[in-house]
Amino acid sequence: MLGKEPKNTSRYFWTEHAKFKMRFYGLSEQKVLGVISSPKRKEEGIVEKTIAVMKPVLPKVIDGKEVWKQEVWVMYQKKCKNKKSKCKILEKNSLKIISAWRYPGVSPQKNPIPEEILWELSRIS
Repeated sequence: MLGKEPKNTSRYFWTEHAKFKMRFYGLSEQKVLGVISSPKRKEEGIVEKTIAVMKPVLPKVIDGKEVWKQEVWVMYQKKCKNKKSKCKILEKNSLKIISAWRYPGVSPQKNPIPEEILWELSRIS
């Protein structure tokens, strides 16, 4: 992780797993929040009621097509006051940042989460 460790605020709750992965992949709090605020791709997360978002690292336009060699992914969960499927009223800590990672190359559609991350998440659930 670059700089200081992220702190829980009224808007974001950071899991220890997310903090560990940020240190491992050299991701800052600002980078992770940037991926959440303006993702290139958004998918349903592999963990129940989660969202996975991606932003490419240093995208370039070559022959009219956007290309990149690396992606940053973040998995988070909306924290709702009402426990119904549609989240209309958020809790105090409205987003729970579960994990963050770098993906080499361009990830496949519908399953961007590497096996290593899935295995680690299964151990902390």
